[in-house]
Amino acid sequence: MAIPLADDERRRFRSVAPHYVIGRPAYAPRLLERVAAAVGLGRGDAVLDLGCGPGQLARGFAAMAGQVVGMDPEPEMLRVAAALSEEVPNLTWATGGSDDVGPGAGRFRLVVMGRSFHWMDRADTLRRLDGIVVPGGAVALFQTSHPETPDNGWVADYSALRRGYGSGDADRHRRPGWVRHEALLLDSAFRRLDVHAVIERRTVTEDALVLRALSMSSSSPDRLGEQRAALERDVRSFFRDRAAAGVLTEVIESQALIGRREEGA
Repeated sequence: MAIPLADDERRRFRSVAPHYVIGRPAYAPRLLERVAAAVGLGRGDAVLDLGCGPGQLARGFAAMAGQVVGMDPEPEMLRVAAALSEEVPNLTWATGGSDDVGPGAGRFRLVVMGRSFHWMDRADTLRRLDGIVVPGGAVALFQTSHPETPDNGWVADYSALRRGYGSGDADRHRRPGWVRHEALLLDSAFRRLDVHAVIERRTVTEDALVLRALSMSSSSPDRLGEQRAALERDVRSFFRDRAAAGVLTEVIESQALIGRREEGA
């Protein structure tokens, strides 16, 4: 079963949807190409983007697969995703979550999840995926992070500023007793693991840094309420104190954890 979301969590996801595309660091296109090559993805194959949000992974893999389905439980996320992909003919969107994964969902060479797996009942989701991933197929979990580099010297202070408006919400993967994704995969059918990563230097604008804060569920517009204006003011002040020529520099690591079945399984 999926982990049920409280009504306030659903409202937060709904309110972050318009800010997600610009606010969140994008996955490096080179990483998607490497994952596609690693799993042998071709034009005759199908991809499922589970918990797709506004659909960055779905749109990226549509150029490398025959059919891509983006699935998300939040209609507003799917509305944003559909608006960004009107001219992509092999991409469809479906309302649903991990509970809706089953024989009727189709058969897929690759199932991808970007910043969504931690919201699911992970062990149950992997069991369900074992029934829809074709032999030789794979599951891939995507994330981005900031390595400890001089370019990222401002990131910790920015995160602290944002968390000051976040009502003390801890990310699920930082809570005591949290079991890492790798451990769940090793106990699943997809226990043959590989990691692929791409590291890039990028720039971020003032508006994008504001939207990054608003794209987080812990500092979403719904949660902030009347504090939204104060957060935006503080983020803009933070940016202007540190930016050179109107941009901040950051180093982003885009990573994919690929799980496959054992050879012959």
